[in-house]
Amino acid sequence: MFGNRNLAIIALSAVVVVGLLALGPLSKSAKEQSVAEAASAAQTSDAAPGSQPAEAKPPAAAQPAASSPESAAPAQPLPEMSIGHADAPVTIVEYSSLSCPHCAAFHKEVLPELKTEYIDTGKVRYVVREFPLNDAALAGAVIARCLDPSRYFAFVDMLFSKQEDWAFKDDAFAPLKKFAKQAGLPDDQFNKCLDDEALQKKILAVREQGAKEGVSGTPSFFVNGKLIKGPPTLKALAEAAKPYLNTKG
Repeated sequence: MFGNRNLAIIALSAVVVVGLLALGPLSKSAKEQSVAEAASAAQTSDAAPGSQPAEAKPPAAAQPAASSPESAAPAQPLPEMSIGHADAPVTIVEYSSLSCPHCAAFHKEVLPELKTEYIDTGKVRYVVREFPLNDAALAGAVIARCLDPSRYFAFVDMLFSKQEDWAFKDDAFAPLKKFAKQAGLPDDQFNKCLDDEALQKKILAVREQGAKEGVSGTPSFFVNGKLIKGPPTLKALAEAAKPYLNTKG
C-alpha cells in the first residue's frame, strides 16, 4: 500500500488505455489502492499502440479531479526531456509508461541502435514524454523528474532495465527509493518528491496532452508530429523519418 502519501494514483482500466482519461489526483479511496492491484492491471493494459484489452469498467473509486477547483487549475508544462541536436531534421516523440513492458523492450532493444545510427549523427532528436498508466509508473516518473536533468535518461533506463524488480511489486516504493539513492537522491528528498502534488499534476498534464494528440496505448511514437502505427522497430522509425532526411534507397 502507498499509505497516506499524496501520490495521485491512477486506477487502470480499459477507459484509461483508449484515452478517456480521468486525470488528476483521485479520491482518498483511490489513493489507498495497492500497487499489486495496479500492477495486475498494468500487465494487461500497458499495450502496444492500437491494442485494446477485453471489456473492463473503471473502478468506482476513480473520480476526475475537476470537482476540486484547486486540482482543476491548469498545470504548467514540464521541460522536454530530449537527446540529440535541437536542429535535427527529424523529431521523434515517445509517450511511454515506466511500467509498460513494451516500452522497456523498446528502450533495451531499439533505442540504442536509434541513438547510434540517427540521434548521434544529427539526423534525429528524440523526446520522451510521460504517459503513466498506474501508480507505480507515476511514482517512477515523479522521481525521475526530481533528479538533476543530466541524470534523467540514465535513471529511466535503469528503471526499464529493472522493471520487474519494482513496477509489479506489492511495494514499489522500497526499490524505487534504493534506485533513487543510487542516482543521488537522498531519502528525505525522495519522500518530499513523492508528496509534490504540483509535479504530479504536471506529469498528468503531459499525459492528458498525449491523449488529446491521439495516444491510446504505450509506447506511442510521433515522427515530426505524425503518429506512427505498428510496432516501433528501428526499420519502421527509419521509414517514417526517411522523407525528411533526403535519403535514397
